[in-house]
Amino acid sequence: MTRLLNHIFLDHPRSVNEGYFEHGKFAFGFAFKLFVAAFFAIVHAVIPCLFKANASKAVRDLHAMLENR
Repeated sequence: MTRLLNHIFLDHPRSVNEGYFEHGKFAFGFAFKLFVAAFFAIVHAVIPCLFKANASKAVRDLHAMLENR
């Protein structure tokens, strides 16, 4: 049972040298930034003069976050 719990909750965070809560904080922050980028893209799709480069910049920033971990 302990092995299963370790696999479910700890193996992946450890594989990126983070603890459970540290990894959760990063993942929630990343998800929030994805939602913001999606919002920019949706608004831009409806009103093209708004948020012309915000979504693509957000995606580039997210990519850089992952690459620099």
